[in-house]
Amino acid sequence: MSAGLPPEQRAQPSPIAFLRLFVFCFAIALAVSWVVTSFMVSDQRPVIDPTAEPRQVTARGDLAADEKATIELFESASPSVVYITTTAFARRAMNANPVEIPSGAGSGIVWDKKGHIVTNYHVIRDVDQGNGGRAIVTFADQTSHEARILGGSPDNDLAVLQLVNPAAAPLIPLQIGESKNLKVGQKAFAIGNPFGFDQTLTTGVISGLGRSITSESGQPINDLIQTDAAINPGNSGGPLLDSSGLLIGLNTAIYSPSGAYSGIGLAIPVDTVNAVTTEILRTGKVSRPYMGVAVLPAAAVSQLHQQGALIGDVIKGSPADQAGLQPTTVTQQGVDKFGDVIIAIDGNPVVSHADITGQLVQHKPGDTIKVTVIRDAGTPNPQEVTVDVTLAESH
Repeated sequence: MSAGLPPEQRAQPSPIAFLRLFVFCFAIALAVSWVVTSFMVSDQRPVIDPTAEPRQVTARGDLAADEKATIELFESASPSVVYITTTAFARRAMNANPVEIPSGAGSGIVWDKKGHIVTNYHVIRDVDQGNGGRAIVTFADQTSHEARILGGSPDNDLAVLQLVNPAAAPLIPLQIGESKNLKVGQKAFAIGNPFGFDQTLTTGVISGLGRSITSESGQPINDLIQTDAAINPGNSGGPLLDSSGLLIGLNTAIYSPSGAYSGIGLAIPVDTVNAVTTEILRTGKVSRPYMGVAVLPAAAVSQLHQQGALIGDVIKGSPADQAGLQPTTVTQQGVDKFGDVIIAIDGNPVVSHADITGQLVQHKPGDTIKVTVIRDAGTPNPQEVTVDVTLAESH
């Protein structure tokens, strides 16, 4: 017997015995776990209830006043918003007959009962009417009507279409407001056809004023309205409305690296839309005003330690020449006399040629502008002079 033996002489369990005991315990635990899991799974199987009834509907209270106002605004304005698709003809293979293919899409507004539709120039820029290109205008009632391009202004990113058969279209002109008295923070509503989804309403506020972008022609478009109402591809040419449902701008661009909504949308102010559209309706085009100066690079005026646009040349007989603006004169030895440095037009600061262009596009031929210059710059006695320049038409 080992019971009477000293501890060091008693028999010790072998490693194999420990291993067998461990395996036995693990097997028991695994079996118990499987039984419990099977019981739980079988207990959670879905049960069909043949007596199920629809849930009782809870009566909803009346809509809030601002909800009612937004709904009324949309229902009133949406019939005046259209979806514009453009097509072009192309040959898919050698000697194949030309086929009509989509070339662009956007939104637009009904301008009047004569069948004029206003949209962005970039929406219809690829339409070649001479080669069979077309613009199709789809209204809120889902009827589609063919239109022709009456005229456009790449400088302002605006264009006017004329329906081929206006009598057949449901023409409800949008009410026009004004943009000169807009305030940052007031509500703004955008209606359009983003990504082809028709009659879409987004809401927000006017988040900025006086913004600028570059137009289709490379000229700056100034005084744009910035809004955080969602504007996406397809919204271009659609209206931006105030809380009264009046047109305050025409949505034109998205400030976004990805080309999709990022919280900054831009709209052409309605005052510009009204003026440009009227000119297109009257003449079929927008006349560009002409002053007749050539401006030197910014590095030239920096030598004078002066901000502004240094006049390099004045076209003989031009409005600038008639107003007495002075060019820079250069000899073989270098600059003999610096010309006038334009520092403001109508009181608006000028620091580059783009600023001059931006001011001119807000005028038409025949308008008189006040041009403020620094004369005799670079001399001991420079002086500030303001002259009246009556703009001519660019040819």
